[in-house]
Amino acid sequence: MSKAIKKVIAEFLGEEAKTNKDIVVLCSDSRGSGALGPYAQEHPDQFVEVGIAEQNLVGISAGLASAGKRPFAVSPASFLSTRSMEQAKVDVAYSHTNVKLLGISGGVSYGALGMTHHSATDIATMGSIPGLRVYFPSDQYLAKELMKELVKDDDPAYIRIGRNAVEDVYEDGKVDFTMDKAVTVQDGTDLTIIACGELVYEAKKAAEQLAAEGRSVRVLDMYCIKPLDKEAVLKAAAETKAILTVEEHSPYGGLGSMVAQITAAEHPTKVRNLTLPDAPVVTGKTAEIFHHYGLDAEGIAKTAREML
Repeated sequence: MSKAIKKVIAEFLGEEAKTNKDIVVLCSDSRGSGALGPYAQEHPDQFVEVGIAEQNLVGISAGLASAGKRPFAVSPASFLSTRSMEQAKVDVAYSHTNVKLLGISGGVSYGALGMTHHSATDIATMGSIPGLRVYFPSDQYLAKELMKELVKDDDPAYIRIGRNAVEDVYEDGKVDFTMDKAVTVQDGTDLTIIACGELVYEAKKAAEQLAAEGRSVRVLDMYCIKPLDKEAVLKAAAETKAILTVEEHSPYGGLGSMVAQITAAEHPTKVRNLTLPDAPVVTGKTAEIFHHYGLDAEGIAKTAREML
């Protein structure tokens, strides 16, 4: 059953906050967008509404972390990764404060609101900050496994999630999850598709289409953008004929760039990147935008056939 990842995370934090009074959730006038209404009602003493002030959101979170709290700062990814980049760099990463930055409504989730509200550069921006981890969970089950780890550790991280319900990639209790290791959604020998975030589901569906045609396709869920699972990338380069990366991001500085950099240096192979364009994205619903740019299952399968 499809479910919005933001709701799963909000529910998880609500449960954790019952026993861990150091957990504090902060948001920038985004409790509705972040599905935080129930959390705020149940834990008013562990919730801070900052208002439309994203830079203050991150700065206050860093201050709370310095005082021993475990803050989760929730704000639209488009603003958190741009307006607050300096605070993320200095107050969180450089100061090594235990702040988890939750970028909600990521990618093209806001659809018709256009480029001002799209976050198509956050792998490049947040991933370039030393000491800041970057995660793009693919569905509700992987997101919960990731949160179980993040709520316990003491290192800063940026987590990007979408706005709407997403189809399940995994089954409840059947995620082969290891922190900072790519998940093999399915194995294959002809081609490897490496995807992240909501596009993992589309990659999985594309691989199923290709399997019906007799093609063996490996699908890797690279939810851990940074640190990237280098071992999984090199294994794919060695064991399959080519790699296709798929991401809801600009062509520059994203998952594809990182995979190509690794393979070029250590195991040269054919790598092709499917991304959003280096231009303002067309308006429309997420599914419509994915289809327009060949990022849905049909488009991914088409590109895979061309590569094979």
